[in-house]
Amino acid sequence: MDLNVGKEFAALRRMTVNELRAKYAEVFGEETNARHKQWLERRIIWRMQALAEGDISERARQRAAELARDADLRTSAPKAIKPADTKLRPAATTTIRVSSDDRLPMPGAVVTRQYKGQTLEVRVLPHGFEFEGEVFKSLSAVAKKITGQHCNGYYFFRLAGHGGAK
Repeated sequence: MDLNVGKEFAALRRMTVNELRAKYAEVFGEETNARHKQWLERRIIWRMQALAEGDISERARQRAAELARDADLRTSAPKAIKPADTKLRPAATTTIRVSSDDRLPMPGAVVTRQYKGQTLEVRVLPHGFEFEGEVFKSLSAVAKKITGQHCNGYYFFRLAGHGGAK
């Protein structure tokens, strides 16, 4: 079975909590009392992967149990680590590359848009955009995938103003 985790996860993100609970019952074979959407999404996608790719063998499961039984357990908390040097050191600095286009959020941000009754989410990557498990070079390419016709991605996702504030 070929499982596209990105697409499946995007489909799960669009489901309501009750739909997720029904999907949980479908993949696990038992109902859940959980109503935490993110937890349900993650458990369902984990189970779908395990079913598609196969779970660990019974032999591996037994070996893990043996290792757990034989593991040395800590009976007291670790001692506090003393600082080796009390002299003042200069603060570490990190260089952050800023995009020349100030309409675009920083990498890692999620751009959302309501469109035809659905909430669309696009993750900003350092060199592109991720939508439903696919990576696109531009927001316009994402907008074209959604609408089926070319349109300006900044305007479609309403990022046309300064700093995305519009």
